[in-house]
Parts: sequence; C-alpha cells; structure tokens
Amino acid sequence: MADELERPGETPEHEGAEAHLPSPTIWPFAFAGAVALILLGLIVNVWATVIGAVLAVVFGFLWIRQATREVRGAPEPVEAPAPPQVEPEVGEEGPPRYERSKFLEGATIGIGAAIGAIVTLPVLGFAVAPAFVDQDYPEVDLGPLDEYPEGEWLIATFTSIPDDGKVSRRTAFVRYNGMQDSVPSFSILSNRCVHLGCPTQPQGPSGETRELEGRPVVLTPTQPSGYGCPCHGGAYDVEGNRTAGPPVRALDRYEYSIVEGRLVLGTPYSVAEVEGEGADAVIVKYSPSDPGVHVDGPEEYLYPYVP
Repeated sequence: MADELERPGETPEHEGAEAHLPSPTIWPFAFAGAVALILLGLIVNVWATVIGAVLAVVFGFLWIRQATREVRGAPEPVEAPAPPQVEPEVGEEGPPRYERSKFLEGATIGIGAAIGAIVTLPVLGFAVAPAFVDQDYPEVDLGPLDEYPEGEWLIATFTSIPDDGKVSRRTAFVRYNGMQDSVPSFSILSNRCVHLGCPTQPQGPSGETRELEGRPVVLTPTQPSGYGCPCHGGAYDVEGNRTAGPPVRALDRYEYSIVEGRLVLGTPYSVAEVEGEGADAVIVKYSPSDPGVHVDGPEEYLYPYVP
C-alpha cells in the first residue's frame, strides 16, 4: 500500500498524458435559439428576424471564440526532427481504411440531415412563401357614373376576372357622395366580414336588381342602416365601423378611379376606423390584411408581416 502512494515531487502518470476536453458552453444552444428566432420572425414579424440575426452573429462569435480559446492560447509548436525515411515493404501499400464507427457516425448524420430537410423545407416554404407572392388585384369596370345616383347605396356584384367565371365573384357596397373639389367622390366598402371573411348583408330594404349592359356587373339599390354578418353576429354601421360582435376593425374599402366617365374599381385596403361620413370621412389606409388581423395598435405586431 505504501508503494502505491504518491510521493512529493512526483508527477502523476495521467497528468499531461492527453489534452483536456473543452469545457462545456451554452453558446451553441444560444446560437440555435437565435436561428430559431430568425425562422419564427419570417412568419410572425420582420423585426423578430432582425433581432434573431443580430443574436446569431453575437452568439456565433462567442461560440467560435470559446471553441478556439485553447488553440489561441497554446504555445508555438516546436518542429521535431523528421523521422528517418523508411522504405515501405512491398505489399504494405493499399487504399486508406476508415474505422467502422466513423462510417456509421457520418451515415447517421447524413441520413438525419436528409430526413430533416425533407420534413422541414416544404413546411417552411408553405409558411413563408405566400407572404412574398405578389397577389394582384385587376381593375374592374363598374359602369358609367350615371348608374350611381348621388347619396344612394348600391350593392355591386361583379367578377374580377371574367375568364375565371363565378370563382372570382365579389360584392361591394357603393355610394356616390357627389362632387368634392371638382372630383367625383365614392364610398366603396367590401362585403367581406373582417372577423372570418363571411359575406355581410345590408340591414335594410333592397330594390330591384339590374344588370349593366355589356358588363358582368349587377347593381341592386339598398337603404342600409348598417351591415350585419350572419355567421357570428358581427355588426357595422353604414360607414363600415364595427358596432358589435367579434370583428377587430372596420370593413375593408376599395380604391377607385374615374376613367372616361366610368367608375373603375382598384386595389382593396384595410381600415381601422372611419371618422366622419361620405365625402368628409377621414380614413387611414393600411395594406390589405386578412380577416381577424388588427391593423393598428400594439396587436398588429402579433401577426405575420405582409410585404
């Protein structure tokens, strides 16, 4: 037993026999979390992507710095004298051999990466790609201005792409507000409920339907006191402001132009709230948003970014 005790001044056999393993670090996990934040930001909000990119750069730098600490602090290697050249015996040369464990390790990583790519890329594509696809809204000729009496609401039903038939059928509530600064003023509201997209209906009597000659446009006079959604009880006033139910904003509206005395429907836009009525209404326009999405206030940052 006495011979097995270490004596002062002696160096243990295991000390210095091999290099120590690098100390554990959290930077790889932090870097992975930053990459996950980048992917999440592509779906939720562009600012989350920016923050994730900054964190990925910082954590990646700290990870590399931690991993190369021992290498950077190691002394300069001293060149050892080259061993004497020994002529290989005949028959000893051959192709390089790899250990079985190394082969299995590489094959497992490769197969895992392939499976991860097959599962992840389609999901990521379907989640991110629609936000960057340009969805065009073709202009629609709604007929001459004479078809729209001043101060009266009309239900305009039309096909935005006539070649596609009823698949592209849409409805809007149109009112001619008269001349404003020598320019015809219109209020054109979408009938799509901003809760889940159900078609809203005027709350009031409707007149006789008439179809415009030469155009796939049907006009129906109506006298609404507001608009209601039959699906979940959403209610709006005559200007499209929410008055009851689950909708989160006012009804969407359409841009328009007057071309050679005809009303031409343009691109829709979202509205948070309308102040005033008719030609005197004050409206803040937002990019077209899906139903159920807030367009103002802090809630708007909780929804996917629409380029």
